[in-house]
Amino acid sequence: MSINPDITRHLEENRLAGVVTHNGLAYLAGQVADDATLDTEGQTADILHQIDVLLADLGTDKTRILSVQIFLTDINEIGNMNKAWDVWLDTGHKPARATVEAKLADPDWRVEITAIAALR
Repeated sequence: MSINPDITRHLEENRLAGVVTHNGLAYLAGQVADDATLDTEGQTADILHQIDVLLADLGTDKTRILSVQIFLTDINEIGNMNKAWDVWLDTGHKPARATVEAKLADPDWRVEITAIAALR
Protein backbone atom coordinates (compact mmCIF):
# COMPACT_ATOMS: atom_id res chain seq x y z
CA MET A 1 0.00 0.00 0.00
CA SER A 2 1.43 3.40 -0.92
CA ILE A 3 0.81 6.50 1.10
CA ASN A 4 0.18 9.71 -0.77
CA PRO A 5 1.76 12.51 1.28
CA ASP A 6 -0.39 15.25 -0.26
CA ILE A 7 -3.62 13.63 0.96
CA THR A 8 -4.36 14.09 4.66
CA ARG A 9 -7.22 12.41 6.46
CA HIS A 10 -8.52 14.22 9.56
CA LEU A 11 -10.93 13.05 12.27
CA GLU A 12 -10.83 9.45 11.14
CA GLU A 13 -13.55 7.11 12.37
CA ASN A 14 -14.21 3.45 11.74
CA ARG A 15 -15.64 3.93 8.23
CA LEU A 16 -14.67 7.44 7.17
CA ALA A 17 -12.56 10.52 7.66
CA GLY A 18 -14.39 13.61 8.85
CA VAL A 19 -12.31 15.76 6.51
CA VAL A 20 -9.87 14.95 3.73
CA THR A 21 -7.48 17.61 2.43
CA HIS A 22 -5.76 17.47 -0.96
CA ASN A 23 -4.32 20.01 -3.39
CA GLY A 24 -5.47 23.00 -1.34
CA LEU A 25 -9.01 21.74 -0.87
CA ALA A 26 -10.90 20.39 2.14
CA TYR A 27 -13.61 17.79 1.56
CA LEU A 28 -15.99 17.62 4.52
CA ALA A 29 -17.86 14.40 5.23
CA GLY A 30 -21.60 14.68 5.72
CA GLN A 31 -22.31 16.63 8.91
CA VAL A 32 -25.40 15.96 11.00
CA ALA A 33 -26.78 17.71 14.06
CA ASP A 34 -25.36 16.90 17.48
CA ASP A 35 -28.90 17.30 18.84
CA ALA A 36 -31.26 15.23 16.70
CA THR A 37 -34.29 16.42 18.72
CA LEU A 38 -34.08 19.85 17.06
CA ASP A 39 -36.39 20.80 14.20
CA THR A 40 -35.05 21.27 10.66
CA GLU A 41 -34.03 24.88 11.23
CA GLY A 42 -32.29 24.01 14.50
CA GLN A 43 -30.47 21.00 13.03
CA THR A 44 -29.32 23.12 10.10
CA ALA A 45 -27.97 25.84 12.42
CA ASP A 46 -26.18 23.18 14.49
CA ILE A 47 -24.57 21.67 11.38
CA LEU A 48 -23.51 25.05 9.98
CA HIS A 49 -21.83 25.83 13.30
CA GLN A 50 -19.99 22.50 13.10
CA ILE A 51 -18.82 23.39 9.58
CA ASP A 52 -17.54 26.75 10.84
CA VAL A 53 -15.53 24.97 13.56
CA LEU A 54 -14.12 22.36 11.15
CA LEU A 55 -13.06 25.03 8.69
CA ALA A 56 -11.49 27.18 11.43
CA ASP A 57 -9.50 24.16 12.62
CA LEU A 58 -8.14 23.90 9.06
CA GLY A 59 -7.27 27.61 8.97
CA THR A 60 -10.03 28.58 6.56
CA ASP A 61 -13.65 29.74 6.79
CA LYS A 62 -17.05 29.73 5.11
CA THR A 63 -16.04 32.45 2.64
CA ARG A 64 -13.80 29.79 1.03
CA ILE A 65 -16.55 27.17 0.57
CA LEU A 66 -16.85 26.26 -3.09
CA SER A 67 -19.66 23.73 -3.08
CA VAL A 68 -22.31 22.43 -0.67
CA GLN A 69 -24.67 19.48 -0.87
CA ILE A 70 -27.67 19.47 1.44
CA PHE A 71 -29.78 16.39 2.09
CA LEU A 72 -33.25 16.84 3.61
CA THR A 73 -35.47 13.99 4.73
CA ASP A 74 -38.47 16.10 3.68
CA ILE A 75 -37.96 18.54 0.80
CA ASN A 76 -41.01 20.45 2.06
CA GLU A 77 -38.76 21.60 4.93
CA ILE A 78 -36.49 23.56 2.56
CA GLY A 79 -37.97 26.84 3.80
CA ASN A 80 -37.10 26.02 7.41
CA MET A 81 -33.62 24.88 6.39
CA ASN A 82 -33.16 28.10 4.43
CA LYS A 83 -34.03 30.18 7.52
CA ALA A 84 -30.86 28.94 9.22
CA TRP A 85 -28.89 28.99 5.97
CA ASP A 86 -29.79 32.64 5.28
CA VAL A 87 -28.67 33.73 8.77
CA TRP A 88 -25.35 31.89 8.35
CA LEU A 89 -24.58 32.68 4.70
CA ASP A 90 -21.98 35.31 3.83
CA THR A 91 -23.84 36.79 0.86
CA GLY A 92 -20.60 38.06 -0.66
CA HIS A 93 -19.24 34.51 -0.87
CA LYS A 94 -22.09 32.21 -1.90
CA PRO A 95 -21.07 28.62 -2.71
CA ALA A 96 -22.54 26.45 -5.42
CA ARG A 97 -25.31 24.45 -3.76
CA ALA A 98 -27.57 21.47 -4.37
CA THR A 99 -30.44 20.46 -2.10
CA VAL A 100 -32.13 17.08 -2.42
CA GLU A 101 -34.55 14.89 -0.51
CA ALA A 102 -32.98 11.70 0.83
CA LYS A 103 -33.38 9.07 3.51
CA LEU A 104 -30.66 9.50 6.12
CA ALA A 105 -28.97 6.80 8.20
CA ASP A 106 -30.72 7.86 11.44
CA PRO A 107 -34.46 8.56 11.28
CA ASP A 108 -34.07 11.44 13.76
CA TRP A 109 -31.73 13.34 11.45
CA ARG A 110 -33.58 15.83 9.28
CA VAL A 111 -30.57 17.38 7.53
CA GLU A 112 -27.10 16.34 6.41
CA ILE A 113 -24.63 18.75 4.80
CA THR A 114 -21.33 18.15 3.06
CA ALA A 115 -19.00 20.77 1.60
CA ILE A 116 -15.80 21.39 -0.33
CA ALA A 117 -13.72 24.41 0.68
CA ALA A 118 -10.48 25.99 -0.44
CA LEU A 119 -7.74 26.13 2.17
CA ARG A 120 -5.77 29.30 2.79
